[in-house]
Formats: sequence, structure tokens, C-alpha cells
Amino acid sequence: MEQEIQLNEHNKQEYPPMHTAEHILNQTMVRMFGCPRSKNAHIERKKSKCDYELQEEPTAEMMEEVERRINEVIDRHLPVTIEFVPKAEAGKIVDLSKLPEDASETLRIVRIGDYDTCACIGAHVNNTSEIGHFKMLTYDYTDGRLRLRFKLTER
Repeated sequence: MEQEIQLNEHNKQEYPPMHTAEHILNQTMVRMFGCPRSKNAHIERKKSKCDYELQEEPTAEMMEEVERRINEVIDRHLPVTIEFVPKAEAGKIVDLSKLPEDASETLRIVRIGDYDTCACIGAHVNNTSEIGHFKMLTYDYTDGRLRLRFKLTER
């Protein structure tokens, strides 16, 4: 008999392409700047924003490179897969520092090909080919916080 997995309730219905793009953005920022994943995010269908803690303001060229790399990952048509892992094992795979105290004992791990892996209970696409084109709208840097605003467009 299969055991039913108990996960925490999720109180928001994300737009799967935008939410998956957020994962790619987070991993791109981690790789390029060595910063943690977004400190604060507001992910919506039409446009979204994420905040990152950075030591110094990135150049316009760096921000263009962020957009280019994200679209390069999207264009790889990577599979987006989900697995369920006991919390004790998940800590060896992903950063659990943002996990709520009441997180379930089984965590849902989302992988975007070989590019990103994180614990997440949100909605995602099955393949990055379903995302579209990532477009950086604006960004600003104040007191160590970089705020990015972005949207998705058709290819």
C-alpha cells in the first residue's frame, strides 16, 4: 500500500511559466553574483519582481547578461521534474533556510534540468520550452538591495 504524502497547504495559485522563470532567475543570480536566492518576490502573470541582496550595484552590462543567460537556459528546453524527499535528506540537496518552521516532514523538490534544484510547493511548467521569453523591465539598486522587474513575452 502506498503511503500518502502530506505537504503543507499552499495559499497561492501561481502562473506556472512565470513561477518557473523565477527559479531560473534565482539560480542565475546565485551563479553570477554569489548572492542568496531572492529575499522577497512578488510573482504575477503580467509582471513580477524579485529582490536580491548584493554587495554592490551591478552594471547595465551585467543586467543584460542576466537576461541573456536566463533566455539561454529557457531555450535549452529543460525538463522540470518533481520528487518527494524526507526533510532530513532534502537538506543535503537544497538550502532549507527559508523553510517555514511548520514545514512538513516530506519536501517537494523541483528540478529544472541540471540548472536549478530547490524545495517548492508552487506550480511549474513541465519543460522550459513552455515559458516564453524572459524580459527584464527595470531594476534599481538601493542600500544593498537590487530589485528586478520582469515579464514574459511570446517567442
